Amino acid sequence: MGRCRKRFYEQYGKEFENDESFEIAYKKVKRIKGFYSHLKVYLIVNAIIIVSNINRDFIGSRFNDSGFSDWHTYSTALFWGIGLLGHGISVFGRDIFFGDDWEEKKIQEYMRKQQPNNNKWE
Repeated sequence: MGRCRKRFYEQYGKEFENDESFEIAYKKVKRIKGFYSHLKVYLIVNAIIIVSNINRDFIGSRFNDSGFSDWHTYSTALFWGIGLLGHGISVFGRDIFFGDDWEEKKIQEYMRKQQPNNNKWE
C-alpha cells in the first residue's frame, strides 16, 4: 500500500470501507499518474539523446549541425512516442479531446454567449 493511500485510509477509512467506487477511482488516478511519469521520463531522456547527438562533435568552438538531419537522432523519440501514444489512449480512452458530451457542452456554451447579444438592440 502506497503512502498516499495509507494516509487516506487512516483519515477517511471508515467512510470508504468496502467502497468499490473508491477502488475504481484510486486505480484510475494511479494510471493517470503512471502516464504522466512516463511522459516526464520520455521528455527528459529524449531531450538528452537529441542534445547529445547534436553536440557529439562539439569540442571547443565546433558545433555539428548534421545531427539535425540524422535518422538515429529522432528514431528513439519516434518509436517511444508511438508507445507513449498507446499508453495515453489506454489511460484516457480514444475520446481524449472530444468526449461523448463535448458537442452538447459547446452548443450550450455558444447559446449562452449569444443570448446577451440577442437583446442588445431591444
